[in-house]
Amino acid sequence: MTSTTASHAADLVAALLFILSLAGLSQHRTSRAGVAYGIAGMALALVATIVVAAQSISAGAVALIVLAMALGAAIGLWRARRVEMTQMPELIAVLHSFVGLAAVLVGWNSYLEVESHGSAQTRIGADLLGIHHAEVFIGIFIGAVTFTGSIVAFLKLSGRTNSRPLMLPGKNGLNLGALAAFVALTVWFTAGPNLPLMVAVTVLALALGWHLVASIGGGDMPVVVSMLNSYSGWAAAAAGFLLNNNLLIVTGALVGSSGAYLSYIMCKAMNRSFLSVIAGGFGIEAPKGGEEEQGEHREIRAVEAAELLEQARSVIITPGYGMAVAQAQHPVAELTRRLRERGVEVRFGVHPVAGRLPGHMNVLLAEAKVPYDIVLEMDEINDDFAETSVVLVIGANDTVNPAAMDDPSSPIAGMPVLRVWEAEQVIVFKRSMASGYAGVQNPLFFRENSSMLFGDAEQSVSDILRALDADGRREPAPSARQATVAG
Repeated sequence: MTSTTASHAADLVAALLFILSLAGLSQHRTSRAGVAYGIAGMALALVATIVVAAQSISAGAVALIVLAMALGAAIGLWRARRVEMTQMPELIAVLHSFVGLAAVLVGWNSYLEVESHGSAQTRIGADLLGIHHAEVFIGIFIGAVTFTGSIVAFLKLSGRTNSRPLMLPGKNGLNLGALAAFVALTVWFTAGPNLPLMVAVTVLALALGWHLVASIGGGDMPVVVSMLNSYSGWAAAAAGFLLNNNLLIVTGALVGSSGAYLSYIMCKAMNRSFLSVIAGGFGIEAPKGGEEEQGEHREIRAVEAAELLEQARSVIITPGYGMAVAQAQHPVAELTRRLRERGVEVRFGVHPVAGRLPGHMNVLLAEAKVPYDIVLEMDEINDDFAETSVVLVIGANDTVNPAAMDDPSSPIAGMPVLRVWEAEQVIVFKRSMASGYAGVQNPLFFRENSSMLFGDAEQSVSDILRALDADGRREPAPSARQATVAG
């Protein structure tokens, strides 16, 4: 078997492993296998690439490649061990920026190597030269948009910059104008490539990527992260065309298409337009006075919450980003186990955009060993709230806001939400009465069947567990306990 044949075979197997990885990651039970398939596919692809490259480059160049891989692997392992789950959204945004930057560098390298040395027609062929010019330009454009867009997403998600959308006058016109300029520059470059046009498209794309994501509000950032994932895939595919690497093309197309489809699903869940996401033409802008309270709220203590939970027939827990910040998933999992042992039906209702990353809450709950079969999506559980005794809202805000359904003037009007207020009792775990990430106050906090349990979510859930333990040690008769609660 020749090295070329072996390389093609390795590419085919790696592509199949990537497809199996996506299939495995689509379900909780098979997610570990999906990760393993992805790692195996990438390892195979890297080895095959190095083996083929070693036959046409010097030993010193191969050593540099291996050194770069070792350095990258060491940095990746170091970050993976240190990163908190609350930092995963911004970490992923940074990783997307690396893919975009790589696509830009590949495009520039292809131009400098093939075009600027006067050997373009000899090395590529006159018939394919125009196609190559377009590939270079498109690859640089997609990569640069992904690079700066991902950097802005990182800054917003990590709190280093304001999460509110940038509202420049005529922002949609600016975006459309930039796209029109890109098309015109591409035609010009294809007809006559030159260095100033390369600089122009790079600067244009960097500015467009910054403006696209800066124009999007913090409440919509989960969709942005998913869309940037798609952009990074298309950037990788463009780099694959320039490098004549079929596996990179296939992998980029898989990432790009799956990211785009996930973004479409999330847009439906948030009642957003998919096309407006691509254009960066939407954003939730907090109204003035969004932090003001809209009535009187009721407070509850951990002991009283424990009593309600003991008497409950069914409990639904709706987690949000606040649970991730407080790292309360493990006490929540223990509370779930204790209540189920007492015969209480406990389930989780997860909004599609809970947290700041698609699947953020699902990963946290899986990490805490919460059974997969009691973690339900919004559409699966929304009709059950009316028959639920107690709902625990732990760190969620915008995803349980009734204003989305009741107030047509609200910035989140029309967004599908978890209808937690339909339950008999709602206990909201929050540090304060502040509005959510989208900057919109939540009328749920002031409803008659809602109570606020202030404090750190991890500490509050732990206090409830201690109250349940103390009650269990007292072991009063059922009738006496019911009389106490009634009184």
